[in-house]
Parts: sequence; C-alpha cells; structure tokens
Amino acid sequence: MNSTVTQLSAKINKAKDALGKLPSKMENQYNVFQIFFVNVANFSIFTGRFFKEMIKPPYEFNELMKQSYLIGYKSLSLVGITGFIMGLVLTIQSRPTLAEFGAESWLPAMISVSIVREIGPVITALICAGKVGSGIGAELASMKVTEQIDAMEVSGTNPFKYVIVTRVLSTTLMLPVLTVFNDVISMFGSFAGVNIKGDVSFHLYFAQAFAQLSFTDVIPSIIKTIFFGLAIGLIACYKGYNSNKGTEGVGEAANSSVVLASLMVFIVDIVAVQITSLFIN
Repeated sequence: MNSTVTQLSAKINKAKDALGKLPSKMENQYNVFQIFFVNVANFSIFTGRFFKEMIKPPYEFNELMKQSYLIGYKSLSLVGITGFIMGLVLTIQSRPTLAEFGAESWLPAMISVSIVREIGPVITALICAGKVGSGIGAELASMKVTEQIDAMEVSGTNPFKYVIVTRVLSTTLMLPVLTVFNDVISMFGSFAGVNIKGDVSFHLYFAQAFAQLSFTDVIPSIIKTIFFGLAIGLIACYKGYNSNKGTEGVGEAANSSVVLASLMVFIVDIVAVQITSLFIN
C-alpha cells in the first residue's frame, strides 16, 4: 500500500514539474516570435532610410565608384571561373539524355535558355551573397566595433549615406553586370563541352544558341538581378551596421549576412518567376 502511494506521489510530482515547464517554453517561443518581428520592423525602417538617404543630396560618387570596383571588378575572376565550369558541366550532363531522343542538335538552345533564364542569375547572386555579403557584413561590423562610424558622425559626415547607400547601390548596379558576364562565359564553357565529343563550329553553335533566345528571356532575368543585388546589399549592411556584440559580432554579422541573403535570393526568385509567368503566358 505504501509503495503504491509513493508511486502515485512521484507521478503527481512529475506532472507538476511538466506543467511548471510549460509557461517557460511558451515564454521562449513568444520571445522568438517577438525578436523576429522586431527585426523585421527594424529592417523595414532601415530600408526606408536607405531610399530616403539615396535621394537626398549630397551624393558620394567617389565612394560609389570605389565600392563598384571592389564589388564588381574584384568578383569577375570568381564569377567567370564558376560560369565556365557551370556551362561545361551542364552540357556534359545534358548531352546523353538528349542523345537518347536524337535531339543533340537542341543542346545549344537548351543550355542558353537555361543559363540566361534561371541558372546564371541565381548562381551569380549566390556567389555575391557569399563573397560580397560576408565582406560587407564583416567590414561594417568591424567599423562599428572600432567606433569608426561614431567618428564619422562626430566629424560631420553622414555615415549612413557614405557607408550604407554606396555599398547597397554598388551591389544593385554590379550584380546585373556580373550576371551578363557569367552568362557569356557559361556559353563559352558550353561550347567547349559540346566539342569534347563532337565537332561544332563556333558560328554554328552560337547561331543555334541565340536562335531560341528572345527579349522575354533576357529582360526579366536582368531585372530580377537588380532586386537580388538590392536584397544582398541591404541585408549585409543591416547586419553589419547593427552589430553590437564586440568582436564576436563581426563573425556573427558575416555569417548571418550570407545565410539571410542567400535565402532572400531564392524568395525573390520565386516571386520574380511567378510575376514573369503572369505577363508572358
């Protein structure tokens, strides 16, 4: 009898402990949602301030040119190598499948449409999210830690216009240029892939590749890269500018910039594809 009472009391105590933990779990979930919505609100305010400062003079053209050089020109080698390998591999992988249906002659057109419409813009944006996004996030976080941004405010310089606006505009302007460069290099990689097991002339290959391309393929893909660049620049600058955990925040800002910018690239791409399909189809 005593053992039964002891077991019942132990079960009651466990149930009380479990019920006692429920409020703390619910409180933790509430805090997570609260932090998320606070970050969304702060990012919206940050974005609104960017557009306000972008329009208002004076304009930092020299810093804009410098950041465009660092973001655009310094990324050409990485984008070019990736594009060439992408076109080469895509051609080698696609050729056997088309050969089964006797449609090898469609290979240049298929590769060109695939690269220009989707693969080229997305891969270029992901490269920039990794290289440029992490660089901007870490740079601004280190400037925040070393109080360089505070020093700009004391000296009378608008740090938001000088640091944020120039970098966001540079990513927005340079990503379409890098995408076009990536598409061209990918076509040359595809041409090399076609000639590994065949003999197609340069003129014939590019005539077949461009025959199936139209402005409805090129223009939407270029337009969406503008939004890719805007999203990458805003997220990286927001994470770096609002870093406040000392040296630990530098690595956190770089890491979160890459993760969120890459995720935002896919979200923007989904929206862009849906909007494009509405107008084209």
